[in-house]
Amino acid sequence: MTAEACPKAINNSDLQLSDSDNPAKSTAHVGFLLIPGFSMLGYVSVIEPLRAANYLSGRPLYRWSHVSIDGKPAEASNGVRIQTDFCVGTDAQFDYVFVCADGNLALFQHSPTFTWLRQLARRGVKLGGIRGGAWILARANMLTGYRFTIHWKHAPAFVEDYPDLDLRRSLYEIDRDRLTSSGGTATLDMMHAIFAHEHDNALAMAVSEWFLQTHIRGGADSQRMSLRERLGITNSALLRVISRMEQTLENPMSREELARLARVSIRHLERLFRQHLSCSLGEHYLALRLAHAHELVQKTSLSLLEVALACGFTSASHFSRSYRTRFGRTPRAERLREGPRGGVDGQKVSLR
Repeated sequence: MTAEACPKAINNSDLQLSDSDNPAKSTAHVGFLLIPGFSMLGYVSVIEPLRAANYLSGRPLYRWSHVSIDGKPAEASNGVRIQTDFCVGTDAQFDYVFVCADGNLALFQHSPTFTWLRQLARRGVKLGGIRGGAWILARANMLTGYRFTIHWKHAPAFVEDYPDLDLRRSLYEIDRDRLTSSGGTATLDMMHAIFAHEHDNALAMAVSEWFLQTHIRGGADSQRMSLRERLGITNSALLRVISRMEQTLENPMSREELARLARVSIRHLERLFRQHLSCSLGEHYLALRLAHAHELVQKTSLSLLEVALACGFTSASHFSRSYRTRFGRTPRAERLREGPRGGVDGQKVSLR
């Protein structure tokens, strides 16, 4: 399916306007840079509110175009293909450009994309990133000095590549001419804030109601459920320990330290893990560290030794054995399966 196959779903406006409305001066042009493997939900959560804003306001507030890295249809992570209007480097005039990206962004090396984004910024175009889009903006050096966010799944690997940038673990961030969303339904919340700022709160509320959005979240709200909700655990001592474990993957705490944190004995803490998680404290800690390692192996250019150290392993052989037991292949085999990092510029653009 392409965008042309469902014109009603993404039609700029169903309204006929008179010349006196002068839409050319009031209609903002929004570009969608669709990186291969982008998330459909994040993309739709921008374009559908734009369509609704046009319909509900009775005016063509927005029009939009699609851009791909090669001018060909862009394929989302779910296999849906969107017909594009332009290739990166186009001199089309945009007011906004949203970069929609997901998948293994460590593999994306395409200098024409980065050059074009820098050109847009120099022209005063507002740049946005949806789900993993901030990673592409960072590669183009477009986030230095800005607050921004990215989907929590990308965050650990992103921080390893860009430790000095101001990444927030928020739903969305609007900082001057940078607009970033962690993706999914958080993008609806960001669009509400954009409409309220660019137009008025009445329009923002009308669009949110249109999409049955009964609760509008602030940008600073958390991306993830609380540990209590995520794990279905109510024991406060155990929750306190698991939270600290998630924060100390690089330098794992001892069982004694964690027991003191929980204010219980080591034996009782082990009983709590068995009762609520059906595993030992050590097994849960190892699973957390290996999950982190899996993300870094797949999504960063860190050496395998650097990955091991970042996940609290002091022995390369122990790391390799543990990784293979958990995922069925060694970290080195995982890297070979994913493909070499970097690659020839302009060639390594497949993100799935």
